[in-house]
This record gives sequence, structure tokens and C-alpha cells, in this order.
Amino acid sequence: MREIVLSQRKERDGLLEKAYLFRDHQTEAEKFIPSPLIKLITGPRRAGKSVLTLLLLKGKNFAYLNFDDEQLLEKFNEDAVMQALAEVYPGFDYLLLDEIQNLEHWDLWVSKLYRRDINLLITGSNAKLLSSEMGTVLTGRYLEIEVLPFSLTECFRFKQQGWTAELPDERASLMLQVEDYMHYGGYPEIINSREITESYLSSLFDSIVLKDIAKRYKIRKTTELYQLATYLVSMFCNEFTYTSLKEELNFSSKSTLQKFCDYLQQTYIFFYLPRYNNKLKLMQKAPQKIYVVDNGFLASNAFQTSENKGRLLENLVFLELLRRNNKVGDNIFYYRSRNNRETDFVVREKFHVKQLIQVCYDMSGKKTEKREIDSIIECADELKCDDLLIITWDQEGVMEKDGKTIQVVPYYKWCQSYWETA
Repeated sequence: MREIVLSQRKERDGLLEKAYLFRDHQTEAEKFIPSPLIKLITGPRRAGKSVLTLLLLKGKNFAYLNFDDEQLLEKFNEDAVMQALAEVYPGFDYLLLDEIQNLEHWDLWVSKLYRRDINLLITGSNAKLLSSEMGTVLTGRYLEIEVLPFSLTECFRFKQQGWTAELPDERASLMLQVEDYMHYGGYPEIINSREITESYLSSLFDSIVLKDIAKRYKIRKTTELYQLATYLVSMFCNEFTYTSLKEELNFSSKSTLQKFCDYLQQTYIFFYLPRYNNKLKLMQKAPQKIYVVDNGFLASNAFQTSENKGRLLENLVFLELLRRNNKVGDNIFYYRSRNNRETDFVVREKFHVKQLIQVCYDMSGKKTEKREIDSIIECADELKCDDLLIITWDQEGVMEKDGKTIQVVPYYKWCQSYWETA
């Protein structure tokens, strides 16, 4: 065991020597480190959870265990591990457990460590597995930090792209970077290697579906699982019900389909956005909308046969809302009026609707402008909301109708304004 821990220390030290991008939530997360509560860092594979955690612990005396290591999993023994850690990291102040969900009964072991007053940081790529088991064993004793692939502002920071766009050349450069992000997403390892986007994300997608889900849950019908996953990617930003999916994909069992959908959500590939309704039962019965964790999956030729910039932009806006500490089904939803007009996002604060957001890539046409404005106004009247926003690709302004004011803002400026004041 000591050899495994020593080998992983070498791996840790090598990672600490590299230069990494400062993440949007890093300053906020740093405030949590001294707390005796467990720090749970969750998010999809390869989004930067481990790197963020290493950045938070850099310069501190911390021990490290990586549970993506098959040798560690095969030979794991609590007493042997703790002895090896004490020898390799004498007097450590923090313990980082990377991809902990790979260890069977990890929650019971973590509970023991917590009772011994060990300051723990835990990373994992399975939302429900981690949060439900942490909630069962350690209710109220952990803080959760969610890490997604790079935001637009992080990509700009990585590429040293400024926000200033006063001259035509500056604006052209800026918009090319925004378009690059819209098409290829924010996975850190391919920001400067766009030519490998398709192969990289196809491999990552297969690994998540076939390893993190099929293998973990001992699923025999892997073809059905994979077929469902690829179909959901093609359905991004569209509504679905489990009944409609069952019919479309010829699943023999609706319960199996629901279970597969749940697994795909747990590993952060997909998010299912509910339709807003004050009555919980009606909300649960209404169709949900599908969003995907990174636009690179959407623009990959492996999954898309045609481009839809409106949907790509809508998916970006959804992900940006998540980065602003909003939670699906808690305070963000979509909405349809009694006349079946839709608003893409409802942002709720406690018990009232705070803001309505409509996404429209190009609102230059009069018919499109009327449709978008009529939809958000009608939904605003029903939900009694006055904070109305339409996010576009590059149009900007203020519109007035029926006594309501609508702000129209380009996506990149919406991102910039938030993180500059955050």
C-alpha cells in the first residue's frame, strides 16, 4: 500500500508543478477550505474538479488518494491506507480523496474519517450517488462545490482574449472566440486543440456511458442505454416525456427507460429542466426540457446532422445559469403560458419569480421580434414578473410593450457583466 501511496504522491507533485487557469468560483471556494465540514467537489469527468481542488490546496500540507487507480481499489484496506498516508504525508492537515465514488461503501469510510476530525476534500463524477449517500451518512456536514467545463469568461482568460471591441478588428476577433466556444464548448483539454474535439468528446462520452454507468450499475442492455444517450444529445433544448421516449425508441419497459435517464443525469451529461407551475403535481406531469453539459457534444459530427445556432445559444445560456449557483427544479425552470407561448427560463427567488429569460439568436426580422416579445410579455403577465431579458447573439437595446421593459443583451455581454461584478 505504501508503494501505491508513494506513486500517487509523485503524480500529485507533478500536477502541482503545472500552471493552471484561475477558475470563476475559485475565490469563493477558497473560503470553504478552513471549515471542518467536508468539501464535496462534484461535476462531469474531465471538467477540472481535481485541478480546482489541487489549486485550493496548493501550498498546504495535504495527503492525496486517487480512486481512479485500479491498484488502490483492489488492495484497499482502511488500516493499511491510513498507515501509508501517515508515513508518506507526516502530519498532513487535509486529505484529498479523488473520484471517491469508485470505492465501494466509501460513505462509511468517509464518516469514520470525519469523526476523527480529518479535514476532507472529496471529488466525484456522480451527482446522485455522492449527494444522496453523503446526505444519508453525513447530513448537514458537507459543503458542495459544482465544477463544470470552462465558462466563456474562463475561455477568454485562458486565451487571453480581451472584452474590448471598439474597433472592427477587435470585435471580429471577439465574436470569433465566442463562436468557437458556442461550437466546441469548454472542456479544458481541447481549448487549444479544436481539431480533436470530435474524437476526444466521443471517447469521453463512451467512457461515461459504458464505464461510469453500464459497468457500475451492471447494465446488460448496453445497446439500449447507448441508443438512448445519443438520442437525448440530438434532442437538446427540446421537450420530452418518458412515454414519448419509450415510443420513439421502442423501449420495452418505461421503468427501465426512466432508470437509464436517471443514470445519465447523475453523471452530468444531461440536465432535465421542469416546466414551472405553482402546483407540484402538475409540474411533475409536464414535459421536461433536455440540456447537455457542454456544447462540444452538440456540435460534434458524431451526434449532429445539422447546425441550429438558436439551440446552441440556448444551451449556453442554460449552462451559464447553472454556473451562477442556480439549481434545476429548485429555482430555474422553463414556462408555457395558457396560450402555449414559451419562455425559455424562469428564475425564481424563494417564493416569487425573479426574472424571465428568452433566448433568440437573431431577432432582426419583424416577425421573429414580435413572436419573442409577445411570448415573454404574455408569460410575464401570468407570472407577475417585471424583470424581462432577451439574450441574443449580437443585438442590444431596450424595448417597451404593454407597460413592460425588456432588456436585449448579447450573450457575451451578459456573461461579462456578471463575472465582472461577481
